[in-house]
Amino acid sequence: MTDTVIRPRGVLRVGRLALPVRRASALTALGLLVLLLVAGTATLSLGRLGIPLAELPDALLGGARGKDAFVLERLRGPRLTVAVGTGAALGLAGALFQSATRNPLGSPDVIGLNAGAGAGAAIAALLLAGTVPIPVGALAGATLAMTVVYVSTGTGFRHPARLVVAGIGVAAIGAAVTQYVVYAMERDNASALTAYVNGSLSARSWRDAATIGLVLLVVLPLTALLARRLAVAEMGDDIAQGLGSEPRRTKTYAVVLAIVLSAGAVSVAGPIAFISLTAPQIAKRITRLPGPHLLLATLTGALLLVLADLAAQQLSLFDDLPVGIYTMAIGGGYLGYLLVRERRRGAL
Repeated sequence: MTDTVIRPRGVLRVGRLALPVRRASALTALGLLVLLLVAGTATLSLGRLGIPLAELPDALLGGARGKDAFVLERLRGPRLTVAVGTGAALGLAGALFQSATRNPLGSPDVIGLNAGAGAGAAIAALLLAGTVPIPVGALAGATLAMTVVYVSTGTGFRHPARLVVAGIGVAAIGAAVTQYVVYAMERDNASALTAYVNGSLSARSWRDAATIGLVLLVVLPLTALLARRLAVAEMGDDIAQGLGSEPRRTKTYAVVLAIVLSAGAVSVAGPIAFISLTAPQIAKRITRLPGPHLLLATLTGALLLVLADLAAQQLSLFDDLPVGIYTMAIGGGYLGYLLVRERRRGAL
């Protein structure tokens, strides 16, 4: 068994592996994990169907019976797991994309990636049901959306104003395609997709949890290998090139990983808006340190989505409103703040 220790000089040691870590980042990550645990506990225990706190540890260890077993295994357990995985994937996707573009507005949902993934998933789910898997459709739609944005700006992902304008156009097209697919199908199928279009965690299954878990299992190690090169790339292309990090290739890898993460998230929960925009920015403002903050963005994204879904389940004013509505309300205001700030800085 290996020992994991954070040394005074900020080195994380796992056996023989030594990884540099900032104290502020480590403490922030620990705090986010605690908050995520609290939010997850609240998700499982609150409400009429909630598992009592005194019985929750035994239920999690396999001792759930009757109603508690049904809630844990069929209702809230899969839903909570999908929320954590999807939020983590979206937060990490946003951090990768913003780091690659050096643009706080370069978020997958703002520039149409999620809308494209949603359109691809809708086509695969309804028009090509049984022929094309939904994750494959989402990945194809996300890739096409990013290709259109990249080409239409004329400057790739570098110019904030052009990126936002192109993203709005691509997002509108993606939404139109999705709505057309919903309209074209039978009413029963279309109504079943309505919540998905807005981003929903209702009626999630362990299969959905396994899908987003597999995406994270593949992407997280690749992201860890890329993290140091992304940190160097944020110093500027000339410096990064001089240090041998190949910034263009690094940014390409980051965008590809962000596309895969976003497509995986959309395939299990629909196009949930603004988690990928806000999570990296919140993580950066908590620590006030330079760098892409990939781990903190991942944890922040998971926490934000779990909290939004907790509100969707427990607020009595609405009847299980899709979680995407809550994230849109929060993220829309945050996007307005970012736009005003960037304009004052002369970036727009």
